[in-house]
Amino acid sequence: METATPIMQTLSDFFSGSGAEVVLSTLGRRVTPMEQAAFAAFEREQTPWPLPWNGRAQVACALSWPELETDPAIWFLSLPLDEQGQLVPAPRDAFLDRLLQTLSARAASSNEDLAPDNLMQDNPLAFEPELHQRALLHARLSRHFGQPPSAFSDMTRRYLLGDESLDWQMLGLQGLADQVVAKDPEVVGALVAGLDAMPREVILALCYLLEHGDTPDELLPRLWSMLDSARERRDIEVFCALLRALLGSENARVGEWLDRILDDDALMAADCLAAIAARGWHHLEHEARLKRFLQRLAESPEVDFRPVVRDLALIPRLRLPILMMLRQAPMDSSLGRLVRQRNV
Repeated sequence: METATPIMQTLSDFFSGSGAEVVLSTLGRRVTPMEQAAFAAFEREQTPWPLPWNGRAQVACALSWPELETDPAIWFLSLPLDEQGQLVPAPRDAFLDRLLQTLSARAASSNEDLAPDNLMQDNPLAFEPELHQRALLHARLSRHFGQPPSAFSDMTRRYLLGDESLDWQMLGLQGLADQVVAKDPEVVGALVAGLDAMPREVILALCYLLEHGDTPDELLPRLWSMLDSARERRDIEVFCALLRALLGSENARVGEWLDRILDDDALMAADCLAAIAARGWHHLEHEARLKRFLQRLAESPEVDFRPVVRDLALIPRLRLPILMMLRQAPMDSSLGRLVRQRNV
C-alpha cells in the first residue's frame, strides 16, 4: 500500500521535510533566534509575529545539509502582516507553490542532491538585511554550525584589547560582529575601560551591533556616561547610536535612564524618538513610560506619528495598552488632538 505524500501547506512543513538542519532568526526590529515551533504557530495564524518591523515579519532561514558539505543556504524573507500582526498568507502561499514547482522540475531533470541556494532569485518576499544585522547574523550562525569566525576576528580582538600596532581602518565589520557575539570577558573589560577613547567610527559600528540585545551589563554605565558626553558635544549621530545600544539591553536600569531622557526637552529630536521606538519597545511595557513616550511623539513635528504608532501597536504586548491610551487621551492634550485630527 502506497503512503500518501504529505501536503506542504507552510514553509514550516517544507523545512520539516527538507532533511536540513534549520535555524531561524528574526530580523528588522531585533536580530534574535526564533524557535521553529513559534514560527510554525505564526504560519498557521495561531499567534501574531512577535517583533514586527514596518508592517512585516522579517526572518532569516538558514538551511544546512551536512551531507552536502557546503555552507548553509540563508533565505531572507519579509512576510506581510495584517492589522493584527498576523500573517497575510497569500504571498507566502505563492512563494511556497513556486518553490515546490522549482524543486520538482529540478528533481525530474537530475538525480543529484538539491541544495536550493538560488531559490530566492526574483522572489518578491526576499530582501537584503542592513549590513550590521547581516554581520551579526553570520557571526551567530557560524558559532551555531561550528564554523570558524571570520578572518578579521582575531585581529579585531587584539585591537579591542589595546594592540596599538593595529589601525582601526584594518578592521572588518564582520570581525566586530564576531567579537560582540563571542562576549569574551577580556574584550568586555577592555570596552568598559576604554570604549570612549576609541575612534568615532568604531564606537558607531559597535553600538549598531550591540543594539540587538548583546550589550553586556558591565558596559551599561560606560555607555550612559558617553551618552552625556555626546549630548554636550551635540553629536546627535553618536548620541542616538549609544542610546540604541543601551535600549537593546533588558536591564531595568535602562528603563530608569529612559525616563530621564523622556523628561529632557533637549533630547526629543526625531532621531531619538525613532531610536526608542525601534530598539526600546520592551522598555515601553510600563504604563507611565509608554504614555510619556506617546506624548513626546505627538509633540514632535518632525515625526510621522501614525506609522510609528501603528508599527508599535503590532507588537503583541504593546497593542492593547497603546490602543487604550489613544482612545482615552484627553481631547485638550497634544496626543488627543493628534489622534482626532489624523484618525490614528
